[in-house]
Amino acid sequence: MKTTRSKSPASNNRSAAGKKKGIFRNGWLKLVLRIVKLVFIVFVLGSLFFVILYRFVNPPVTWLMIQRGFERKADGKDWKIDKQWKDFDDISLSMKRAAVAAEDQTFLENHGFDFNAIEKAYEKNSKSKKLIGGSTITQQTAKNVFLWPGRSIIRKGFEAWFTVLMDIFWSKKRIMEVYLNEIEMGDGIYGVEAAAQAYFHKPASQLTNREAAAIAVIFPNPLKWSATNPSDYLRHRQYLIMKNMRRLGPLEF
Repeated sequence: MKTTRSKSPASNNRSAAGKKKGIFRNGWLKLVLRIVKLVFIVFVLGSLFFVILYRFVNPPVTWLMIQRGFERKADGKDWKIDKQWKDFDDISLSMKRAAVAAEDQTFLENHGFDFNAIEKAYEKNSKSKKLIGGSTITQQTAKNVFLWPGRSIIRKGFEAWFTVLMDIFWSKKRIMEVYLNEIEMGDGIYGVEAAAQAYFHKPASQLTNREAAAIAVIFPNPLKWSATNPSDYLRHRQYLIMKNMRRLGPLEF
């Protein structure tokens, strides 16, 4: 006849403690998952809200403008955000053509991404220490309006997300309008109107092809490059931009 051994009180206590730890861990995991889910929902709804809002309302300020303002204060300079919003029709066609010729020649055809340009940039960057970008105008607008400056995989992921939303909810006309009004154009200078006034003492509506190309050529590095005192390299880039402007077909926004 078999006899069964009863568990000792110490064994029962260990078993109960183990169950309590398991319940605690499961409860903690569920709480973390709920928080992650809530943050995800808030982010998605918040990003949708602001993308749709800025389809109709002009963005007042960007993170880059605020950061540059504090950098100027740290250098002992005055706070400066020189920005004058201009509607799409009040910006010269030359400036729009120059932006497309310089930054994104497939702008009117692509859906926010130019995968050929991205592939070429990746190949060149893998062979050179001097990094080049393959971002479209839509991607740059997403970065300028919704995100912080810098390079990271996380920020690139957010950039891709906002690029998709903008391509869905914004027209090409609106993307170009916001891009040309928010892009950094010099030390404390933002948008083509402020740049046109600072560099050529005229409104953005009156920029010529040469002047527009001179402004577009400094887009990649506006704090170091000058639209009115270009180096030989920038003059050559300006020539190439003007050449591309002539080759572009009609821009039908």
